[in-house]
Amino acid sequence: MILLTGATGNIGRELTRELATAGVEYRILVRDPARARDLPAPARRYVGDLDDPAALAGALDGVTALFLLVPGVGIDHTRHAVKSAQQAGVRRIVLLSSFHAAGDPVPPMGRWHREREELVLAGGIPATIVRPGGLMSNALEWAPAIRAGEPILDPTGPGRFAPVDPADIAAVAARALTEPNHRPATYALTGAESLTCAEQVAILSRILGRTLEIRGTSTPEEAIRARFPNGAPPALAAAILESFTQMRSDTVGLRTDTVTALLGRPPRTFAQWCAAHRDAFA
Repeated sequence: MILLTGATGNIGRELTRELATAGVEYRILVRDPARARDLPAPARRYVGDLDDPAALAGALDGVTALFLLVPGVGIDHTRHAVKSAQQAGVRRIVLLSSFHAAGDPVPPMGRWHREREELVLAGGIPATIVRPGGLMSNALEWAPAIRAGEPILDPTGPGRFAPVDPADIAAVAARALTEPNHRPATYALTGAESLTCAEQVAILSRILGRTLEIRGTSTPEEAIRARFPNGAPPALAAAILESFTQMRSDTVGLRTDTVTALLGRPPRTFAQWCAAHRDAFA
């Protein structure tokens, strides 16, 4: 039995489909069952929260593998999950981290990810660390502006990165959860195309069959306000500001071949992702 946390997010939803298609038995830990209504039928729902060790103990009963996706910037959720997994006899953990955790020195965006990795590895349960770069699904943040006919804000200008499809991340995670040769291991995942924000918008424009305008942000703070109109926690806002600054200066973009090596096929392209999610921008 596998337990998934974060099952209602972009990566978690893809992982539920991967496991359901493979006929793997799993359950999901959810705070709001309504958000899990459209997940595959085989997913067994367990209502609880990573803040609640008692709920974790119940959700982990009989579980042999844990997919750990932790929200926010803290480490308490990870600490609770590792302790509960130890007590439940879990035999493997797959932790969703971030490529930011690999920095030297570690940038603010990666510090809590690195701390989570260290907690998991110190727990003694064989673990696979999955470090994706930027997600293609981050483009969904443009949807409100597109629907309103407003320009898409570009906070990174000439900076390039190789966004990865959450479905590819999920496919790697599914293998790490079900196959014996992925622990201990750390996988850095990117797409194959190094793109600027403007190039991504041009691809989406072509897929949607409409002209999308784009404009640069005048200040990094403007980019934060666009992404979090109701405000962001100070630590997260500071980390994102530094991340945008670093991305602007990287005009090459990190790429890895890990997806191809693990899945035996190239990563999905941004155009393929846009075509699959066209309705989200309608």
